[in-house]
Amino acid sequence: MILADNLTKSFPTPDGSEKQAVAGLSFAVEPGQIYGLLGPNGAGKTTTLRMLCGLVTPTSGRAVIADHDVQTDALAVKRVLGFLTANTGLYQRLSVRDVLVYFGKLHGMTASQARDRAAILIDIFDMADFASLRCGSLSTGQKQRCNIARALVADPPALILDEPTLGLDVLSNRVMLNFVRDQRDAGKSIILSTHYLDEAETLCDRIGLIHQGRLIAEGSFPELQQQSGEQRLSDIFLKLIHEEPVHIV
Repeated sequence: MILADNLTKSFPTPDGSEKQAVAGLSFAVEPGQIYGLLGPNGAGKTTTLRMLCGLVTPTSGRAVIADHDVQTDALAVKRVLGFLTANTGLYQRLSVRDVLVYFGKLHGMTASQARDRAAILIDIFDMADFASLRCGSLSTGQKQRCNIARALVADPPALILDEPTLGLDVLSNRVMLNFVRDQRDAGKSIILSTHYLDEAETLCDRIGLIHQGRLIAEGSFPELQQQSGEQRLSDIFLKLIHEEPVHIV
């Protein structure tokens, strides 16, 4: 499970005051569930994801990944969480295979285990044609496939995917979406943050709409349709940001 429990984050401003980026955000993602955390730029999504990963310390509240508190058990969280963003960096001088083996060793695998795991992931994500190429020479889609595989090296029970399909071509996009579905079906807890709302409509079991650091609506896509009277997720969001906060449980 992934749990956000009353997460709040404030940042200091140049005039000495504070700006609240996230305000008392709470939600839970069960095993075998994709939770779409959606909202416009500046809504607080990225700050929330960074708090869940332990990259940003919350002002108050707590985050829990697979029964491990992010603040007090950070090393354990790194073992049970895969984090992927569209801007995740790769070691440009290493080949795809070398990157996967390297991260396997970081997760405590022997060299043989890491090579075996790399071979499996290269096959799953159809990377055999470029597995020996340096990452610096890869296309955007190829780099993102490598990043997907890197996030899965340790087969973590929880995944956070921040704009995973940004900049991908049709083929790489399909690989990514199939990957997300397969991981959900394998029982993983998944957070998906994306600006492609059509993907969220078809992929997400539950959706949280965030605006100005607050969760303004939460539920399945059909529940949000019923609540708002709108059929498309983009129209639902535009309507709800002009209404009082509403929570579907």
